[in-house]
Amino acid sequence: MRGVAGCGEGDLEGNFGEAEPGFSPDEAVEEAGRCLACKKPGCVEGCPVSIDIPAFIRAVAGGDFRSAARILKAENMLPAVCGRVCPQEIQCEGVCVLGVKDRPLAIGKIERFVADWERENGVELPPVALPSGKRVAVVGSGPSGLTAAAELARSGHAVTLYESLHEAGGVLTYGIPPFRLPRDVVQAEIGAVLSLGVDLRLNHLVGKSVPIRDLLSYDAVYVATGAGLPFFMGIPGEHLNGVYSANEFLTRVNLMHADRFPEYDTPVRHGCHVAVVGGGNVAMDAARVARRLGARATLIYRRREEEMPARRAEILHAKEEGVEFLTCANPARVLGKDRVEGVECVRMQICGEEQDGRTWFEPVEGSGFVVDADVFIVAIGTSPNPLLPRCLEGLECGRLGNVVVDGEGRTSLPHVFAGGDVATGAATVILSMGAAKTAVKAMNRMLRGEG
Repeated sequence: MRGVAGCGEGDLEGNFGEAEPGFSPDEAVEEAGRCLACKKPGCVEGCPVSIDIPAFIRAVAGGDFRSAARILKAENMLPAVCGRVCPQEIQCEGVCVLGVKDRPLAIGKIERFVADWERENGVELPPVALPSGKRVAVVGSGPSGLTAAAELARSGHAVTLYESLHEAGGVLTYGIPPFRLPRDVVQAEIGAVLSLGVDLRLNHLVGKSVPIRDLLSYDAVYVATGAGLPFFMGIPGEHLNGVYSANEFLTRVNLMHADRFPEYDTPVRHGCHVAVVGGGNVAMDAARVARRLGARATLIYRRREEEMPARRAEILHAKEEGVEFLTCANPARVLGKDRVEGVECVRMQICGEEQDGRTWFEPVEGSGFVVDADVFIVAIGTSPNPLLPRCLEGLECGRLGNVVVDGEGRTSLPHVFAGGDVATGAATVILSMGAAKTAVKAMNRMLRGEG
């Protein structure tokens, strides 16, 4: 079950190695030398975790990679992750003044280089405060939970990090494929967080194997359970064998090694032609993984390509790897008796403009056509996992199941904070990390008795 002979071109089959090359030392120094050292650097304000970007860039330009790593770790314990998956083009690089007349400084690739250099030359941990005597529970070991755990441990608190799965990392492990974010990179960054004194407890499902009364016995709690509940389209045929949410499909392959069945006992259907609906990074990931499982892949999106929310780099990589793009189209029915045999789609036409500036599309009557497919993957978004919020009596939640928080991550329950996707819905890794840092500042004040 390693693929179906003759289905795809086979050039990518089984190749999960990292697709994007990093900088060499000389390239990193040369690129860092382009920095204009602005008196009012907008890049810092554009960074959700407030890295001192000019300082670490200056250190790289001078060849002092160790100092650059220290500066990064002062604000961000996951720099190798952020350097690879953060949307720098709309954050720090998006406000770089070099981008006015030229290309902006490649801040993300320089960050990745520094983090990789440190991993190869010895990781140096940031200082940790003296023990505070306070116990804090963090639920969920994704980017928000890891960041909260690291910041709380550095503040001197005894941190217990609960993870329901058998590996830590959350979306970094189960959601993002290794060709974008290698597993050894994720494990190394998690290891650095644990080295700060964080007690990681895998296979612990809070609300089930960990009673709520035990959770609430801590001096403070940070909920970071993410947004793992997938949306479906509600169209006929979604019950058929061969229909997956992108969440399930990627988890089976990324975390549970379904690509190596029967060596690992997690199966996944290897189709000849996989259809993916969606236009975000997750849709790109699903289509690119399908290509590596030996299939042809068609990505279906109801709007125009320029309106896809995925990073431009991910769209280009998908095209380079042979993913076919079908835009201004939308699935209306999944065809088949027991298994997927095709996807009936309709053409979409522009009817106006929505408040956010995106175009408003409606189906074109009589425009139905069929896309050949034996696997159909739905990648149209996710909502927060409802298990823990339902178990916490009195916790206020929004219409879509998100935990309601104030500007500093406080929930409606005393001593309980939340952040990341469980509060905002599915967002970026770096925004989840920024929410964790904001919440930890408020938690520290509370734990010190300042409010």
